Amino acid sequence: MAEKVALPLLLPNPPPSKPLFPSSSSSSSSQSAIAPLLQDLLLHPQNPPQLSHNLHIQQSPIPRNRTRIGRLRDGNRGKPWSHHATISAQGQQIIDSLLDPKFNPSNLNDLLFPFIQSHTNQEQQQQQQQQQQQQQQQLSIDVLCIIKGLGFYKKCDLALSVFEWLRNCEGFQMVLSCSIVAVIVTMLGKKGRVSTAASLISSLQKDGFELDVYAYTSLITAYASNGRYRDAVMVFNRMEGEGFQPTLITYNVIMNVYGKMGMPWSKIVGLVESMKSAGIALDSYTYNTLISCCRRGSLYEEAVKVFEDMKVAGFTPDKVTYNALLDVYGKCRRTKEAVEVLREMEVNGFSPSVVTYNSLISAYSRDGLLDEVMALKTEMMERGIKPDVFTFTTLLSGFEKAGKDEFAMKVFEEMRSAGCKPNICTFNALIKMHGNRGNFAEMMKIFDEIKASKCTPDIVTWNTLLAVFGQNGMDSEVSGVFKEMKRAGFVPERDTFNTLISAYSRCGSFDQAMEVYERMLEAGVTPDLSTYNAVLAALARGGLWKQSEKILAEMKDGRCKPNELSYSSLLHAYANGKEIDQVLVLAEEIYSGIIEPHAVLLKTLVLVCSKSDLLSETERAFSELSKRGFSPDITALNAMLSIYGRRQMVNKTYEILSFMNESGFTPSLTTYNSLMYMYARSEDFERSEKFLWEILEKGMKPDTISYNTVIYAYCRNGRIREASRIFSEMKDSGIVPDVITYNTFIASYAADSLFVEAVDVIRYMIKHGCKPNKNTYNSIVDWYCKLGRQDEAKMFVSKLNNLDPHVPKQEESRLLERIAKKWS
Repeated sequence: MAEKVALPLLLPNPPPSKPLFPSSSSSSSSQSAIAPLLQDLLLHPQNPPQLSHNLHIQQSPIPRNRTRIGRLRDGNRGKPWSHHATISAQGQQIIDSLLDPKFNPSNLNDLLFPFIQSHTNQEQQQQQQQQQQQQQQQLSIDVLCIIKGLGFYKKCDLALSVFEWLRNCEGFQMVLSCSIVAVIVTMLGKKGRVSTAASLISSLQKDGFELDVYAYTSLITAYASNGRYRDAVMVFNRMEGEGFQPTLITYNVIMNVYGKMGMPWSKIVGLVESMKSAGIALDSYTYNTLISCCRRGSLYEEAVKVFEDMKVAGFTPDKVTYNALLDVYGKCRRTKEAVEVLREMEVNGFSPSVVTYNSLISAYSRDGLLDEVMALKTEMMERGIKPDVFTFTTLLSGFEKAGKDEFAMKVFEEMRSAGCKPNICTFNALIKMHGNRGNFAEMMKIFDEIKASKCTPDIVTWNTLLAVFGQNGMDSEVSGVFKEMKRAGFVPERDTFNTLISAYSRCGSFDQAMEVYERMLEAGVTPDLSTYNAVLAALARGGLWKQSEKILAEMKDGRCKPNELSYSSLLHAYANGKEIDQVLVLAEEIYSGIIEPHAVLLKTLVLVCSKSDLLSETERAFSELSKRGFSPDITALNAMLSIYGRRQMVNKTYEILSFMNESGFTPSLTTYNSLMYMYARSEDFERSEKFLWEILEKGMKPDTISYNTVIYAYCRNGRIREASRIFSEMKDSGIVPDVITYNTFIASYAADSLFVEAVDVIRYMIKHGCKPNKNTYNSIVDWYCKLGRQDEAKMFVSKLNNLDPHVPKQEESRLLERIAKKWS
C-alpha cells in the first residue's frame, strides 16, 4: 500500500489541453463539433429564412470598429436602449419592429430581406470603393446595434435568429464582424448556453470566418461565468496557439479562472510575467483578482505582497481590494489581521458592506469564536447593514460545526422570519448538519425541500452527501451517490475528487481512495491544497506517518504551503502509527509557536492525546485552547469525555457534560458512545442501554460501537440473554455485527466454560461473512488454560481447520505456542 502511495504524489502539471472545437482546416471534425448547436436549433427552431439571400457585396476588406464589451463601458446601463447615433434610420426601424410585442418570428425573413436588399441596392449605385466600404461598415454597425439592442431587452433567441438568418446570406463575413460574434457569445454565456456558443464559433470557423482575440475572449468569459474553468483554459491555450495576443481583459478573466481552479501560485505568477512581457500593464482589476487568487491556497503573505505592489504601482485600493484581502485572511483563519484590514478600510473612507462582515463572520466561525460572531452580527445591524442569506448561512454552518444544533436551527428560523429566502448553500449546510449527526431521515427531508423551494441541487450538494456517507463508513452509499450525481449531469471536479478521496479513506477503502486520486490526475484536474490534505488524511487513517512526512516535505518545496489541516493530519498519522514521541515533539513545536498554534491544531492535539490515553497531555492541550482565546468544539469536548470516561473519572466527565449543556452544545453520537463506555464498565452498567434508547428517541442512528458497548456491558456481567436481545435489535436496525460483536459473545461463553456455545458463535459468524481474528481464538484457548484444561485447548487447535477452512496455516502454530506459554 505504501508503494502505491509514493507513485503519483509528486503532482504533475495538467496534461495538454484537448481542443474544444476543431481547426477550420479539418472538415470532418468540424462537422462533429456543430452537432450540439444543431441539436439546440432542433429543440428551439428559429424559423430559418424562406429565401436564398445573396449579399452582392464586393469582397473588399472593411475596417472593423472594436467594441469593448463590459458593464463599465455600457452607456445603456440603467437606461432605455440607446444607439449613440451610430445606427441608421433603417436599422432603428428594424429594432423597433423586432421589439414590437406583436412581432411574429416567423416573419423574420420578410422583415430582414428588404433591409439587407436596400443596403445592397444602394451599394450597387455607388461607384467609389470608399463609398462602398462606408456602406458595408454602416450595415455591419446596424447589425451590431440590432443584436445588442435585442440583447439589452433580453431577447436572446430572437437575436440568435437574426444572427443565423444573416449567416445564410452569401458574403455574410462582410456583415458579421467579430464584435457581433462576441456579443452573441456573451449573450449566450449569460443565459448559460455556453455549449451552444462554443458550437457556434466552431461552425463559423468551418465556414471560413476568421475569429479575433475579442471573440475568443467572449467565449473564455462565457465558460468562466458558467463555472466551466477547464474549458475556459482550453480555449485560452488554443487562442495563444493560433497566435492571438491576449488582451488585458483576457488575462484578467483567465487569472480569475486560475484562482477558482486553485492553480499553483507559480502558474498565476507566470500569467503576470506573460502580461508584462507583452507590454500589458496590470490594472486595479488585475491586482484585485491576484489577491482573490490567494484565498484557496491560504497564501496570505502573497496577498499582502500584491496589496503593497498595487499601491506602489499607483493604484488606490478600493472596497473590492479590501474585501478581497479581508477574505484571504478569513480563509486563513487570521482574524486579527482581518480586523486590521477592516480598520484600515474605514480609515481610508470605505464603509464596510455586508460582504465585508460576511468575510469576518466566516473567519471567526472557522475558529469556533461564536460569541465574536454574534457580536459582529449585532454590529453590522447597528450600522444599518441587513444580514443576507450568506450571513445567515455562515452563522448556521458555524454553530453546526461547533455542535450547537439548537442554535443553528434558531438561526434558520430567524432567517425565515426576516424574509430571507434560503439558497442552495443554506440547504447544503442543513444536509451536512443532519448527516453528521446520523439523522439521515431529516437529511433526506432537506434534500426534498430543495426541490420544493425551487432550488436545484448543485455540485456542493452532491459533494456534501458524499462526505456525510463517507464519514459514516457507508461506502455503498458513497458509490450510489456518485452514480446519481453523474446521472444528474454533474461532471466531477476537484472538490468532488477531494471529497471522494476523503470518503473512501474514511470507509477504510484506502486503495480505492488512491485510485480516485490517480483518476483525478488522469482527468487533467490540478491538485490543490485541499487535495494534498485529503491524501494526507487518508494516509493518517492508516498510520502511514513516513509517507505523510514525505508529502509535507513536497508541499514545503513549493508545491503548496501546508496549513493547519496538513499538520493535523500529520498528528493523526503519528498517533495511529503509535509514534507517540513524534506526537509530543510536534505538540511542543505548536505550543512554542514554531508551527502556528491554530485552534484546529490544538483541538487535534486534544483528540489524538485522548485516543492515545495520554491524560496529562490531553488536559494540557485542552487548557491551551482557552489560554489562547479559542473555544472548544464538540470534537474536543467529546475527546475529554472519552478519556475521563475510560478512566472512570465520573466527576470530571460530568463537569464536561455540564459545560456542554450550559454552552448549548448538542450531544453527538460520540458523546453518547463515551458515556455508554463509561457505564458499561461500572456497577451501574444497565445505564448504558438507557443511553442507547435516548439516542434512538432523538432520531439519531446508533452505530456498531453503540450496540457493541451495550452488548459488552451485559456480557461482562453474565447477562447473555439481554446481550442476545441487543444483538437482535442491532441486526433489525440494519447494523451489521462486526468481529468485535462476536468476540464479545465468544469471550463471555468461554469465561462461563460454555465452549460448545462459543464454537457455535464462531460457526455463525463465519456463515454470515465475518472473518474471525486472533482474539476470536485467543479467548477460547486462554480460558481453557485458566481452567487447567490445556489438553482440551490443544484439541481445539488441532480441529481448527475443520471449524474454519480459511484459517491461516501459521495460526495453529501461534496458538500452540500461546498454550505452551500459559502452561509454563
